[in-house]
Amino acid sequence: MGNSSQEPAIVVVMGVSECGKSSTGILLAERLGVPFLEADDLHPAANRAKMAAGRPLTEEDRGPWLAAISEWIGQAAASRTGGVVACSALRYRYRQMFRGAGAGVWLLHLSLDEAAARRRVARRSGHFMPAALVDSQYAELEPLRPDEPGLTVDAENSRQSIVDRAEAALHSVG
Repeated sequence: MGNSSQEPAIVVVMGVSECGKSSTGILLAERLGVPFLEADDLHPAANRAKMAAGRPLTEEDRGPWLAAISEWIGQAAASRTGGVVACSALRYRYRQMFRGAGAGVWLLHLSLDEAAARRRVARRSGHFMPAALVDSQYAELEPLRPDEPGLTVDAENSRQSIVDRAEAALHSVG
C-alpha cells in the first residue's frame, strides 16, 4: 500500500447481512497477503441464539463482541501484519472503536439495496441470522462519513471487481 515504509492496512469489510463481506474479505486478504477474520466467529453462543430467535442484539450484547474484534485489530496493528475483518460495523461509533484499536484501519462498505438483502438472506441456509432481522440492520446502518478512511462500493458488483477497486484505493492512500 503506497510506499514500502507504510504499515500494512487493517481493512474492515462492512455492511448488512449477505452483502458479501466474508467472500470479499477472504479474496482481499489473499490479494494483500494478510490474515482474515470472520467477526461472526467471535459472537458468544448467547448472541447467536438470540439472533437465531429473530431478536436483534442490544448494545450490552454487542459489547464483548466489539471488544474481541478491537483486540484482534490491535494485535494485527501491533504486529504490523495487517489484516482483513468481515464485520457488519453498521454504526459509526463501532467503526471509531476499531479505528482507535490500531493504526491504519480502513473501511470497505459493501452497500446493498434492502430488497436485495432480503432476497439473499431468505435464500441462505445454515446461518444464525434470519431474514426477520434485515429491518433492524438497516435501522442501525450509518453509511461511511467523510472523516472515515475508506470506500463505499455497490455489493452487486463482482467480488473480483470490488477487490480490484479496494486494492487500488488502498494503494492510493500511501
